[in-house]
Amino acid sequence: MTTENRTENRIGAARRPGTADHPAGVLVVGAGPTGLLLAGDLAAAGVPVTVLERRAPGHANLSRAFGVHARTLELLDARGLADELAATGHRLNGLRLFRRLSLDLTELPSRFPYLLITPQYEVERLLERRARAAGARFEHGAEVLAVHQDDEGVRLDVRAADGTVTARRAAYAVGADGHRSAVRTALGLPFPGRSVIRSIVLADVRLAEPPPGLLTVNGTGDAFAFVAPFGDGWYRVMCWDRAGERPDGDPVGLDEVRDITRRALGTDHGMGEARWLSRFHSDERQVPVYRAGRVLLAGDAAHVHSPAGGQGMNTGLQDAANLGWKLAAVVRGGASDTLLDTYQTERHPVGAMVLRSSGGIIRLAMAHNAFQRALRDLLSLAVGHLPPLRRRALGAVTGIGVAYPAPRGAHPLTGRRAPDLPLREGRLYEALRAGRFVLVTPESFADTPAPADPRAVHVTRTDGGRTTLLVRPDGYVAWAAEGSVAGDRAAALAAWTGEA
Repeated sequence: MTTENRTENRIGAARRPGTADHPAGVLVVGAGPTGLLLAGDLAAAGVPVTVLERRAPGHANLSRAFGVHARTLELLDARGLADELAATGHRLNGLRLFRRLSLDLTELPSRFPYLLITPQYEVERLLERRARAAGARFEHGAEVLAVHQDDEGVRLDVRAADGTVTARRAAYAVGADGHRSAVRTALGLPFPGRSVIRSIVLADVRLAEPPPGLLTVNGTGDAFAFVAPFGDGWYRVMCWDRAGERPDGDPVGLDEVRDITRRALGTDHGMGEARWLSRFHSDERQVPVYRAGRVLLAGDAAHVHSPAGGQGMNTGLQDAANLGWKLAAVVRGGASDTLLDTYQTERHPVGAMVLRSSGGIIRLAMAHNAFQRALRDLLSLAVGHLPPLRRRALGAVTGIGVAYPAPRGAHPLTGRRAPDLPLREGRLYEALRAGRFVLVTPESFADTPAPADPRAVHVTRTDGGRTTLLVRPDGYVAWAAEGSVAGDRAAALAAWTGEA
């Protein structure tokens, strides 16, 4: 596997028309949730996009992901998919950790104050349908062997199912091909980190004595387990035995799951029939850079971490939502490709934060001596009884609290998640379905005509707020001001889009 990283003179290169020498469009490697959301966003924005997937079409994805957090549901709402997805699963209104700490998700300032328990394949089904409807192309049985890039574009050497090797060219490529990413390997990028725990066991089972409707997590000195309902009579169980670690390929028996769960939770809840059993190990790793010239990494190709907190798939989907509109702005010709550097500055710290928070949860659950268990109890007590700590914990786990860096002197809301404000025209996240910036004006300035601008949708807030907001396509505030400052908002829009 080889790569040529010639990235000098990159600014403006993507503005040239697509030809053999100056290719247009984007290649997305990987048809998991991250790649599918990204492909759908690019195609909806009019960018030619091809998804390269190593798996054969129709391959069942027996994945570990099963929970969709509030921020991810908000991003899916901005694509018209959240309500349909919510109908496929079971809503959890709270999380219970370590027997002593309960987090009430109904406190979230969101239209989705819950954790949606639904299989990953339901998320993929909706995202693939959207991407195909928008015009994305799919090539299955396509294995990336090498990555080459220069000032004008990217070439991927791809082996088809019949063994033939051909080249695929585009202006940019994105590796969304999982923790064993062929794209990352071809780029020669390190993936530093370590294995946290080995021989984690997963099972989808029936329970004769179901636990309360909360996601239940606990650990003892030698055993850890959590249980979550799918809502259809099946439960996802994840468990680990410190003294019984085995290779990933060893078969899993239901008796093993019962035993570990009983020791961790005090009961196996009458565990009966199993429809799926699996074993894997958990790593904590993050690539140092999410961008290497014209190639970018997203999702598990960029970061992997403990499954505690259920943040893996959610973080990848949020990577894609951040990257998609920026790539579209560059490839369609308006913005400098330095805009893509903000993907690194905004999302790499989020990936690092998720590694810390999920790692902290799993380490607390694995506490095996008296001092560690006392510390866990103290932290649980503090988070449960101090509202600022509780809000911070909820924001970190659900993604609602994620914010991006803002320039010095910017309005305090700049870089923060925009809430789903009521508008004369409906809701903010309905307005975001256009895939453009949204200019939100207070009612007191609604009669002041705004110049027609194809870069932004102009709406009026009806919540009584007096702050004017310029909201990015990914639902974060690009600029804000008290009142209406036409010149400043126009400058902010030009700074993000590259167009005056």
